[in-house]
Amino acid sequence: MENLKNKTVFITGATSGIGKSCAYAFAKNGSNLIISARRENLIREIAEDICQKYGVKVYAFKMDVRNKAEVENAIKSLPQEWKQVDILINNAGLALGLNKFYEDDPQNWDVMIDTNVKGLLYVTHALLPGMIERKSGHIINIGSIAGHSAYPKGAVYCATKFAVDAITQSLRMDTIDKGILVSTIDPGLVETNFSNVRFSGDADKAKNVYKGLTPLTGDDIADAVIYCASRPPHVNIAEITLLAARQASATIVYREE
Repeated sequence: MENLKNKTVFITGATSGIGKSCAYAFAKNGSNLIISARRENLIREIAEDICQKYGVKVYAFKMDVRNKAEVENAIKSLPQEWKQVDILINNAGLALGLNKFYEDDPQNWDVMIDTNVKGLLYVTHALLPGMIERKSGHIINIGSIAGHSAYPKGAVYCATKFAVDAITQSLRMDTIDKGILVSTIDPGLVETNFSNVRFSGDADKAKNVYKGLTPLTGDDIADAVIYCASRPPHVNIAEITLLAARQASATIVYREE
């Protein structure tokens, strides 16, 4: 098992859900954190709480992964002690709407593609040269079961997660001789703020997604991420797919009355 103590872990979208759970999980294991998100006040509150609870170092800042220049400037401007990133968790992502393709809002497509695909690319591309120079690093992308099996009314969201899977596979091939590990964690139903965002804050619709079953939690996914990041140096966990116990695929779910 690889010791995560004093490793520097960069997490995007760390103010809620899986990203926030990952931040606390790595801090509990003694890792120092670089955490970013669009909500500056919240990311700083989380940083302060983590420092108090675990005594690790945390560098927190506002960053919108959709903005290429902002990503490049933020990473280029990291203080010297934070420039060596050992592990990157590409977590920032979202779904907007659940409509048949011909009834969907193209503006939502732009947001999903810019966040889930281009944002992941921008952050990875900015941090990868340092990893290549050091011949060391681990990139862990948060994908989805939707990246393996499309479902009705989810064409563009599913497409973005299929893209994450393809990028992960190709990047692993491109860096095979650079001492870098590349992995993807692909969850099924996870009860976070995800559905609230997808349904524009409609709490009833969001709650119905998980009705009649016990969904995964952000902590469940963080546990898988920690497992992935802590294997011995000769082991790379290429992919982990996690489902709720009553979920068999992207579309097959058993709900108790």
